[in-house]
Amino acid sequence: MLDSKQRAQLKAIASKTESIFQIGKGGITENLVKQLDDVIRVRELIKITVLDNSDCDIKETAREIAEKIGADVVQTIGRKIVLYRENPEKPVISNEL
Repeated sequence: MLDSKQRAQLKAIASKTESIFQIGKGGITENLVKQLDDVIRVRELIKITVLDNSDCDIKETAREIAEKIGADVVQTIGRKIVLYRENPEKPVISNEL
């Protein structure tokens, strides 16, 4: 679980990064979850865009994905989701927190 200071630091980092995944009308698929899991293992922090044609609720979608990949929801803002999961073997961001 992230405290407010860590969350603020992660938000600052995320504001400078681009979304690397998009969720469309197909919603959350097993393939998407696997890809997110693989990428978050390496990057630790990922940003996802939920497209306008998706009928997903942003907060519910963020919670569901985070639960499936074992990550923390850093923030949901507009149609963007930011997730964080520390890589215990090769930490990238966690050294800065």
